[in-house]
Amino acid sequence: MIYITRRLEFCASHRLYNPKFSDQENAEIFGLCNNPNGHGHNYVLEVTVKGDVAPDTGMVLDLKALKKLINHEIIDKVDHKNLNVDVDFLKDIIPTAENIAIKFWELIEPKIENGSLHELKLYESERNYVVYRGN
Repeated sequence: MIYITRRLEFCASHRLYNPKFSDQENAEIFGLCNNPNGHGHNYVLEVTVKGDVAPDTGMVLDLKALKKLINHEIIDKVDHKNLNVDVDFLKDIIPTAENIAIKFWELIEPKIENGSLHELKLYESERNYVVYRGN
C-alpha cells in the first residue's frame, strides 16, 4: 500500500461559540477563540490518499488531479472567508478544527476516483492540528 499526500494552504477567520450557551459559558469554554469579532488562521491542509500503484502510470493518483479536486471542493470555498458566515457547508456547525476536518472529508471522500482517502490533517498553527481518518 502506498500513501501520497498533497499539502495546501488557506486563510480563514472564525469564531468559536455555541448559540445555546450563555456569553459567560462561551467565554469559559472557548476563551480567546470566542472573540465576538472572530480571529483568523493560516491553515495548512494535508490530504493523504492510499492505494496501489497503477502499472501503466507508476502512480496511485496524479497529484495534480488531487490538487485540482481539493481546490475545487474545499480551498476555493474557504480561502479568505469567515467560516461562520460565508461557508454553506459549515452552516450551524461550530467551526473547530475537528468539525472542519470532518466536513472536508465528507466533501472529497466520495470524489476520490483512484485509491481511497486515508487521512486529513488540518493545522490551525504549527502547534495545533487535528487528524481525521473517517468513521
